[in-house]
Amino acid sequence: MVLEHVFPEDWLKSKGRYAFILGVIYSVIGILIASVLFPGDPALVAVAFTSLLLLPELYKIFDIQLRRQRIEQQTYLRSLWRDDVEVVRIYVFLFLGILLVYSLGTILLPSLQTNTLFREQLEIRFGQGFAGSAIATFSSDLFFSLLSNNFMVLVACFVLALLTGDGAILLITWNASVWGTIFGLTAKNAALFAGQSPFFFFAMIMLIVFPHMIIEGLSYFLAAISGSIISKDVLLEEFASSRFFEVFTFNLYLFLFALFFLLMGALVETFVLDNIEIYQKIIQMSFLATGG
Repeated sequence: MVLEHVFPEDWLKSKGRYAFILGVIYSVIGILIASVLFPGDPALVAVAFTSLLLLPELYKIFDIQLRRQRIEQQTYLRSLWRDDVEVVRIYVFLFLGILLVYSLGTILLPSLQTNTLFREQLEIRFGQGFAGSAIATFSSDLFFSLLSNNFMVLVACFVLALLTGDGAILLITWNASVWGTIFGLTAKNAALFAGQSPFFFFAMIMLIVFPHMIIEGLSYFLAAISGSIISKDVLLEEFASSRFFEVFTFNLYLFLFALFFLLMGALVETFVLDNIEIYQKIIQMSFLATGG
């Protein structure tokens, strides 16, 4: 792929924060290509194109040959922990870059164009489709509803990464696009109702949701990393060897951390939805603006 050669080979490995720029650039390219080639329904195609553009960069990170060398050098687990912290940073910045593009696109583009470009993402707002929760219905069993829905996303990230190596980037990109679109639309509609700037409401939303959004995102990223390591590194080990069990234990820890962050994210999100009145008012204004 031509685009992967535009950036230095070790760009993401050494400068994880540059992943934000990569997320912005590739998501814009993905949306543009999808809107030109599939103008009737570009939403899912844009996510697919963005994921395909990101895959070569992820292949560089999960390099099998490099991991084989680390096994031979007897620095395996320590190196994995250090590298996976950096991979989590890369996922976080990629996620935020994609989310920002979809948020700004929803805010700045005309409503008719937004409804076409981001049709599938907008359907999540009304309880259809598959994604981590961005905005939920207020109810007594809110916590368990959030937890069960987000757990399904986590399992899907793990299984996709396990089967394909880096396939979880599709779900991560999808969730970033969904959250970005919904947050952008909520801010846009609330601003329309209140007669204020949508960027003010978007900043308010991000300040409120950022903690539980990142915590929940971390659970997906860790599940994806765990699945990717199993799919690549276990193949390098002799079955039932001591090194095999070390890899298995390492990934068990990663998955347990993913579950822990999932639980914490649901707890924080439940608290926010039940107790942060300004967030409730923004959501109400957004629905009132559209007659929802």
